[in-house]
Amino acid sequence: MHIGKSYFKLHFIVILWGFTAILGLLIELNFIELVFYRTLIASITLAIILYISGRGFKLERSEIVKLILTGVAIAAHWLLFFGAARYSNASVSLIGLSTTTLWTALMVPLVHKKRISKLEIAFAFIVITALYIIYKDDFEYGLGLIMSLGSAALAAFFTVLNHGFVRKHHHSSIVFYEMLGAWLTTIPFLWIIERNGDSVLSIPSMSDLGYLLILALVCTVYANAVATKLLKQFSAFATNLVITMEPVYGILLALLFFGNTEKMNLSFYLGTLLIMSAVVVYPLLLRKIRREIS
Repeated sequence: MHIGKSYFKLHFIVILWGFTAILGLLIELNFIELVFYRTLIASITLAIILYISGRGFKLERSEIVKLILTGVAIAAHWLLFFGAARYSNASVSLIGLSTTTLWTALMVPLVHKKRISKLEIAFAFIVITALYIIYKDDFEYGLGLIMSLGSAALAAFFTVLNHGFVRKHHHSSIVFYEMLGAWLTTIPFLWIIERNGDSVLSIPSMSDLGYLLILALVCTVYANAVATKLLKQFSAFATNLVITMEPVYGILLALLFFGNTEKMNLSFYLGTLLIMSAVVVYPLLLRKIRREIS
């Protein structure tokens, strides 16, 4: 495949991921039901794909348990992400998610028992400063921002775990068991939203079902499969650099779909610009330092 076409495809996948926050607001179900149906549809689809491809479901029991537990983190990530969009708006949930790269930089040394570099501490401080700029002018979406930051930390956590899984298992098997774990995690939360003896789980309307199918099949199953395949053509650095554009694409889409409800104060955009600059500059600077050392 021509490299230019592949690069365009990668950007398209990132746009799809940025579109998830918009879908989360278009779907009228509460965010717990949204994650329940998303993971259920994704699990069933991946099970069918595994069966047809003949890859099967056989993994060591210990590995299945690890993948299902990782699914718990993924479910919590999505619950916080879509919850942030509901308690604030799509822009706030996306800007919090943009800190995932720096959370990852901080978590990798902890998981692999390495010393955290001064460079990573400096960039973490830059992100904290940016968040202060966003919040200092009586920012009304404080809860949403905190939820989106928690979502970003969880995204970093399961990304670090998946880095080890992908070396041992096929990506379809990994995603299937993680989606299964994520779906099982949402079930107890359904009782939290039960009120006045109503049904624990709402039946989605036709419009909600359509949006859910797009979210589960296009933005989850398809997007993750294509992104994994493209890793064969791009380095992790190049891929992550493109993925940092997700909040930018998402915020632009949110403005297009929701207009005035997504317009924020000047401090929000200044802080956002600082976070995006940090996320983009960090890998570039790290790559330069490694070249000088070698």
